[in-house]
Amino acid sequence: TPRNDCDRRKPKRGDLIEIFCGGFEHWAIYVGKGYVVHLASPSNGVNSFTVLGDTAIVTKELLSVVAGGDAYRINNKNNEEYDPLPPQKVVQQAEKMVGKEVSYSVTSNNCEHFVNALRYRVSRSDQVCPQPVSPSLTLDHSPAHRGWAPFHGMGLFPPLIARPGI
Repeated sequence: TPRNDCDRRKPKRGDLIEIFCGGFEHWAIYVGKGYVVHLASPSNGVNSFTVLGDTAIVTKELLSVVAGGDAYRINNKNNEEYDPLPPQKVVQQAEKMVGKEVSYSVTSNNCEHFVNALRYRVSRSDQVCPQPVSPSLTLDHSPAHRGWAPFHGMGLFPPLIARPGI
C-alpha cells in the first residue's frame, strides 16, 4: 500500500489535515475525537486561523469548527520522503503545545511548517516553496495539480520554538 495518504477517509490520530480556504490551505494535526491542533491568530477574529502578525497561538478545536464549510482532507503527503513519528508521539507533542504562543512567519513558520515539524521533525511548507510539476501538466494551482514532491533546494527551515516568557 502506498505510504502517501491523500484522501478523505476518517482521520486517524497524528494525521495531517489540509483545509482548503479559497486562495490558501490551512493545516492542522488530528488528535482524536474530532479535534485538531493548529495555529490560530492571538485575536478572536472570524477566521481565527488567519494569522496576520508575528505570533500565533497553538489551539485545540473541533475539526468541524476549524474547517467550517471549507473542504478538507487527510494529507500525509511527506510520508514517502520522511518517516513519521508514531501517532501517539505526534499527538502528545501537539497537545503539549496547546495554549503556547509561538513565533509565526508566513514564509518560515506557518501552519504547514508547524504540522510537518510535529509529524516528521522537519519544518517545511510547500505553499512557500512550491514543488515543480511535470511539464506535461497544466499548472492551475488546484491541490490536484500541485507538485507535492519534497523540495531539496533550500534545506530545512528553523524549528518552531515557543517564545520564552510568553
